[in-house]
Amino acid sequence: MAEHQFAVWAPRPDLVRLDVDGALYPMERGADDWWRATLDVEPGARYGFVLDDDPTVLPDPRSARQPDGVHARSALWSPAGPPAADWAGRSVAGAVVYELHVGTFTAAGTLDSAIERLDHLVRLGVDFVELMPVNAFAGTHGWGYDGVLWYAVHEPYGGPDALLRFVDACHRRGLGVLLDAVFNHLGPSGNYLPRFGPYLSSGSNPWGEGINIADADSDEVRRYIIECALRWLRDFGLDGLRLDAVHALVDTTALHILEELSAETDSLAEQLGRPLSLIAESDRNDPRFITERSAGGYGLTAQWDDDIHHALHAAVSGEQHGYYSDFGSMAVLAQTLKSGFYHAGSFSSFRKRRHGRPLDTATVPGCRLLAYTSTHDQVGNRALGDRPTAYLTDGQLAVSAALALLTPFTAMLFMGEEWAATTPFQFFSSHPEPELAEATRQGRKAEFADHGWDAAEVPDPQDPETFLCSKLNWDEAGAGRHAAMLALYRELIALRRTEPDLADYWLDHLAVDYDEDARWIVLYRGALAIACNLGADTASVPVTGEVVSAWGTPRVGAAATALDGHSFAVLRVSARQVR
Repeated sequence: MAEHQFAVWAPRPDLVRLDVDGALYPMERGADDWWRATLDVEPGARYGFVLDDDPTVLPDPRSARQPDGVHARSALWSPAGPPAADWAGRSVAGAVVYELHVGTFTAAGTLDSAIERLDHLVRLGVDFVELMPVNAFAGTHGWGYDGVLWYAVHEPYGGPDALLRFVDACHRRGLGVLLDAVFNHLGPSGNYLPRFGPYLSSGSNPWGEGINIADADSDEVRRYIIECALRWLRDFGLDGLRLDAVHALVDTTALHILEELSAETDSLAEQLGRPLSLIAESDRNDPRFITERSAGGYGLTAQWDDDIHHALHAAVSGEQHGYYSDFGSMAVLAQTLKSGFYHAGSFSSFRKRRHGRPLDTATVPGCRLLAYTSTHDQVGNRALGDRPTAYLTDGQLAVSAALALLTPFTAMLFMGEEWAATTPFQFFSSHPEPELAEATRQGRKAEFADHGWDAAEVPDPQDPETFLCSKLNWDEAGAGRHAAMLALYRELIALRRTEPDLADYWLDHLAVDYDEDARWIVLYRGALAIACNLGADTASVPVTGEVVSAWGTPRVGAAATALDGHSFAVLRVSARQVR
């Protein structure tokens, strides 16, 4: 037995009682609307709160562990020890990030089983592992974006102890760890927060009701978010957070919550003596997210850049539906790689309005933007969850990899991409409520029917097979074309580390040449030229030099290099030859 103080912020109920293993205890309300009680309890005791006359025992909003799911009592938890102290950390700027979903990364779908695959990532050469959300959500499996208890680690993944083991295992191998954190909405099943206080706002976003970070009584809600974020970094030793859809955080206060979080994260980094990163997912093309606070920005470390993905994907694949409609040309690809954002105040035909704002490339380096050919969204939000492997040639995949990995941006891969995995990554859920399961099923079909897909072809997200078929097949990685692609990814990532010119992240230093009709593009980075042929026919590209890396068989001549269709070559040139 040990003394423990239980506390919960609950301004809405008139009475809050503490339930510990089925026994009720009174709690005392403070002037700050925090209810507190101190008891001698056993380690791991199950507890919850009873509000007013409703006998339902609700989990702790700041629960660290939910052994029986998000609808059940919380469990007291404390780590066996602090995070390993011998990890100096590393900067995310210019790194290679590897995004993975714990449940489908391995057959077992746990954090402990993921540890068994970390040596593969070390050999691949990546610098950071980015975990899709691990916060507690209803059901056994899902993407994790329907979390309702943000402080707890999803129990089927192994709970909080498993996360500590995973982070320690990564650090021992020199890998940093990032976590996808969702603070813009709560899931539909197990969200009891409104029973305690005004956690939700009057507004909404595409995923549900918004979070109250600017309305009346929002100060404690803001602290709930910020303290959750800092806890992952401090108590679990994480190296940074990917902040989901920050454009859905509606903050009308003078101090935006992202700026506040950025300042507190920098302060924590100074205390810990290691770098900490905040990476935004934003749909706005707004440089303020990654502009220094001293210059009027929010001071986040980096942000995902969908314009780079769209420009690259549309140019390579030829797809131009939906949000790809403004992309596809070599000119747009070149402009996006040079500017960071394509839509920088220009008209977006998809949005039917002007979109974005120019990035000051003289003060904001390209490494503050993440470039990628695939993400969980760009694969999983296709109707069939099909990867580029399903509709691109190996040459097109190789060209895409070169353009994503050898440009002046922080690079990111999605699990399995490195060996051209053939398994899909589909949208899956396991809502236990039949009505919610059906609503999810029908909503998914309706979404893609609007885009011309046959609703009958859309996988049922509630079918366990949809989840199971999304698990990586690791047997592929060492065979045939998959092994060749894996070797290429290792080679390209190694180039990022060994070629000094590829460590120059200033977009102003990047020179680009291209031919719209012949479908080739050349990126000049110092003495290196990355020449890519996106067309199906052989192209004569006006650049020569020593071949450093290639896919296909480049033929270097006196004034030009012949590139096979869907191929690339990295050349060491003596001088730039931009026309």
